Amino acid sequence: MTRQTSSAPGRNGAQQTISAQPLPHLASPARRWAALAVLMLPVLLVAVDNTVLAFALPEISATLTPTGTQLLWVVDVYSLVLAGLLVPMGSLGDRIGRRRLLLIGSLGFAVVSAIAAFVTSPEALIAARAALGFFGAMLMPATLSLIRNIFSDPVERRTAIAIWAAGFSGGAALGPIVGGFLLEHFWWGSVFLMAVPVLVPLLVLGPWLIPESRDPHPGPVDPVSILLAMLTMTPLVWAIKEIAHYGFTYAALAALAVGVFSGSLFVRRQLRRPTPMLDVRLFAVPQFSGAVTANLLSVFSLVGFLYFISQHLQLVSGHSPMEAGLFLLPGLVVTVAAGLLVVRVVRVFRPSHVVAAGLLLNAVGYVIVLISGQAGSDLGLLLAFAVIGAGVGAAETISNDVILAAVPPQKAGAASAISETAYETGAVLGTAVLGSVLNAAYRSHLEAPAELSAADAAAAGETLGGAAEVASRLPAEVAGSLMESAAHAFDSGVVITSSIAAGLMLVAAVIALVTLRRAVADTGAAAPGADPAPAPPAGS
Repeated sequence: MTRQTSSAPGRNGAQQTISAQPLPHLASPARRWAALAVLMLPVLLVAVDNTVLAFALPEISATLTPTGTQLLWVVDVYSLVLAGLLVPMGSLGDRIGRRRLLLIGSLGFAVVSAIAAFVTSPEALIAARAALGFFGAMLMPATLSLIRNIFSDPVERRTAIAIWAAGFSGGAALGPIVGGFLLEHFWWGSVFLMAVPVLVPLLVLGPWLIPESRDPHPGPVDPVSILLAMLTMTPLVWAIKEIAHYGFTYAALAALAVGVFSGSLFVRRQLRRPTPMLDVRLFAVPQFSGAVTANLLSVFSLVGFLYFISQHLQLVSGHSPMEAGLFLLPGLVVTVAAGLLVVRVVRVFRPSHVVAAGLLLNAVGYVIVLISGQAGSDLGLLLAFAVIGAGVGAAETISNDVILAAVPPQKAGAASAISETAYETGAVLGTAVLGSVLNAAYRSHLEAPAELSAADAAAAGETLGGAAEVASRLPAEVAGSLMESAAHAFDSGVVITSSIAAGLMLVAAVIALVTLRRAVADTGAAAPGADPAPAPPAGS
């Protein structure tokens, strides 16, 4: 590899020349791709972890006997801690070294996962999940920013990002498959213990294959900004989940107020500091903010779909967890293939068109759900997931490439943290927004048999899983009547959420066309008809 130079605007708007001399061992393409293979391990792990836990909740409930509130905290505390720390950890990686942060996070994640697999109380599991969120926040910004520095060739980098995005979106779909297999053969702790064999190769090979990278001129540590970032993201994510379960409670409104107020203070502080922890001026660049929005909404559509399809396949269609997971395999393959194919497509078409097309495919996938009817045919859902997978693979790959191309290499950690925050927020919103609408529709449409006691009727009216648990204790005739009504009510909710999601994806496609119209394929030449990309605003 040859010496590389690039220009980036200085704090006063003037251009500064940035030089980077890659490490000699990265001159070998084989070493670069081997480094990528190692970096994909934590990506797959965190992506799988986002969806695999849902399959283990029934067994966790039976073994540890948590209260309803404790069970919610088992699920929620991971994303609360993760969302609050992604931006601070991205900035920390810029300072101390992204590889070092990745290895620290991997070691901590593996150790805590091993502990979580053998806990004997709900409180201990909640604490372990919080610790996993802490170390997980170290993993994700580091992987994407290291890719940005390992692959200096634009075509190679886009391919690498395509593989990274496919690992993220495909890993979310892989979670049910892995979860189904583990839970049919092992105890619930196996979903945590799987992190150990995944991360050991990274800890062994990472120091040898992955080069260290950091911001050569980091600003001073800013504890106030770190605190404000956590006070922004954590209350907002918690409020979303609270509203999803209980509506607009006083606690949820107070959390929203804290998050918005802290966020405004965070932005003001970043604008005033000569070396901000997060350069919020980047959001003034349309292609950057548009790509972040596309990133968030594409994940929103994927996770929202996975939320109901896993329940439908098991509780309505009657498949085992393993069968339900394997049912999603074609969509997983399409997701990965689309992410790789789009690398060639973007050489011909503008990034704005490619991202918008991906979001439109997401909308088409939800329309297929509607066409398949309220009965929700398995074949229709399989086809819908394949179409959504293609859309997510395309939109995620190009949006992440645009995000990284909009910043100079030494700021890759901060940009990666923004991308990961968008991903996690999209995952939370996909479940919270679409999930809450689905649950509300389910409750309003369920007609419980008269033979049910008040307690059983209340339990069946909460969730489809609750109805299945109640039905398992009833005479066959009454159980059949309950499950028929529950399946009808659930699929009625799916129709409503699919309509909302399809409309939202159409709006997102328009946003992508408008905001990304100046983004160009980073291959040395502009895409056909693209305007020149503007430099980031002064101060970034």
